[in-house]
Amino acid sequence: VQLIESGGGLVQAGGSLRLSCAASGGTFSSAAMGWFRQAPGKEREFVAAINWNSVNTLYADSVKGRFTISRDNAKITVDLQMNSLKPEDTAVYYCAADRFIGRAPNPGPEEYGSWGQGTQVTVSL
Repeated sequence: VQLIESGGGLVQAGGSLRLSCAASGGTFSSAAMGWFRQAPGKEREFVAAINWNSVNTLYADSVKGRFTISRDNAKITVDLQMNSLKPEDTAVYYCAADRFIGRAPNPGPEEYGSWGQGTQVTVSL
């Protein structure tokens, strides 16, 4: 699966952004998808994930209630709506596709086999 993220940018604290990830090839519609982020000097961390049919979602505690993950298998996209953004949300955001089809959403980056190039999100005070 090839993945391309878009929608990043600069926003003031309290604002919103919507990230989108477009997929091509592979078995997108049958695999869980995840969003991860990496801030300078920090390890890549889990943000949110969604299973293949959108029945199950999973969020990091730090974004729960502020971020919403969704997918459209017909359009082959997975989105991350980010509201009430904080400066600590500043990072490069990556979407990723599960290595295997049909699994529940998983927070471990090692479970994902395809990654996008990332999109920068910067939240200012």
